[in-house]
Amino acid sequence: MEMNRAGNCQWWKNAVIYEIYPRSFADSNHDGIGDLQGIISKLDYLENLGIDAIWLCPVCKSPQDDNGYDISDYQDIDPMFGTLKDMEELIQEAEKRHIKIIMDLVLNHSSDEHYWFQEARKSRDNPYHDYYVWRDGAEGIPPNDMRAAFGGSAWEWVPEVKQYYFHQFSVKQPDLNWENPRLRQEIYHMINWWISKGVGGFRLDVIDQIAKEPDKKITNNGPRLHEFIRELSRETFRKADLVTVGEAWGATIDLAKLYSNPDGSELSMVFQFEHICLDQIEGKEKWDLAPLPFLKLKEVFGRWQRELYEKGWNSLFWNNHDLPRIVSRWGNDGRYRVESAKMLAILLHGMQGTPYIYQGEELGMTNVQYGIEEYRDIETLNLYKERLEAGYTKEDIMHSIYAKSRDNARTPMQWNDRENAGFTEGKPWLRVNPNYREINAAKQTEDEDSVFRCYQELIRLRKKYPVFIEGRFQMLLETDENIFAYTRTDARTQLIVICNFYDKTVSCQAGCFDHSARLLIGNYKDTGQTMLLRPYEARMYLKER
Repeated sequence: MEMNRAGNCQWWKNAVIYEIYPRSFADSNHDGIGDLQGIISKLDYLENLGIDAIWLCPVCKSPQDDNGYDISDYQDIDPMFGTLKDMEELIQEAEKRHIKIIMDLVLNHSSDEHYWFQEARKSRDNPYHDYYVWRDGAEGIPPNDMRAAFGGSAWEWVPEVKQYYFHQFSVKQPDLNWENPRLRQEIYHMINWWISKGVGGFRLDVIDQIAKEPDKKITNNGPRLHEFIRELSRETFRKADLVTVGEAWGATIDLAKLYSNPDGSELSMVFQFEHICLDQIEGKEKWDLAPLPFLKLKEVFGRWQRELYEKGWNSLFWNNHDLPRIVSRWGNDGRYRVESAKMLAILLHGMQGTPYIYQGEELGMTNVQYGIEEYRDIETLNLYKERLEAGYTKEDIMHSIYAKSRDNARTPMQWNDRENAGFTEGKPWLRVNPNYREINAAKQTEDEDSVFRCYQELIRLRKKYPVFIEGRFQMLLETDENIFAYTRTDARTQLIVICNFYDKTVSCQAGCFDHSARLLIGNYKDTGQTMLLRPYEARMYLKER
């Protein structure tokens, strides 16, 4: 395994990481909201799956305006999830099962209920005032016309100081001022405190936006961004053997090479979203739907695989807490749900990078279609209101929400076929997907042909064969409009992955098959060497060189 400057094995290259959205995972106290003790109770399930680390969405103290991404105390746990003692127990119990806990850190903004901001808004002379981004102005005349991601102006007037503060997201999420060295030191102190608690790493929310320059309308990739990240890494992450992943919607391949430089000067890897943005009308919002351009999907994956090889590191993902369920999005959540869910897993896990599994993905959980009154996501509710006012029809708006709402990913985890899918004995904070009696963990862990078993086997294979980590990527059949095929090759072996991305039987070129290769995994029971690929059929072969 590759070593970093500190001489530590970069364990995260061989790891598979599982993302948990705590309020929807498992409820231990019957209040309808998932919690830390609930997660502890499911660690054996995760150990059985085979994962190496849990990325835990924010559990720090928060008013929950944006489901925990508005933190009011970075060094305490929100009571809805438990206590600091529960968090310490989770870290310890996970460690017993060789699972690391990755904290979700929100460093671009805090809650407006954080002590820093409560002080900052008192007066311009307050020592905390400069922890945030303020601009002079007159009430009703904001500094410029920048819009917040969740709708409305990005500026909010505070009468006490006769200034506007900047917020890229909710009005209750004021942006932190990274130009202030005292703020940065406070952040480093907090992170080192968590490292001392034994966490295994950090996911950094919208980290590419910390160097914003609102006067120039720059939100991401500001001029001082990589200077800030290198200082952050030097003062915190490099002091321990951690995995760090930055959320960077604006990342290009060249920027990703900086973020994930093998010298360890910044982060382990970034989440880039080029592939995720393909099924929307170019230049429009994610709600403006377009068919997936399949050849472009292959081109994007191929480019990131080739150009980061030995120069950085990829994160591999289809889903997260902000994205719709992949089996509903680009698979087939009806007749071929199981086959397409497995195909998407096999396609992704054969590539170079660290795979991320979002809770329920390993079961093939699907999107939902609720009435607007049942949605809880602030982004979804704001979109509905804004588009109604703009003259869109309810049918058009709901069509977009069914496809892209963040609540698709946030419905409670489906554990069994009992009431509320075994998630809670109370009333769940968000309605459970009605298909839980058919799709649940209890059923799939007993079924040798389930989606769960497919993910379990992919994780096992990744740990057995170094080609998964080291192999060079080459795309096959680049212009084929149905098949996604590629090889991964190292000095000893070659991995061959062939996936039919659609619901019709297609013929694959003979050149993809090598009869000396043996099948490692497929998504049909009777897989052979035939050149015909059934709907969503996926195969992974291994050839000794």
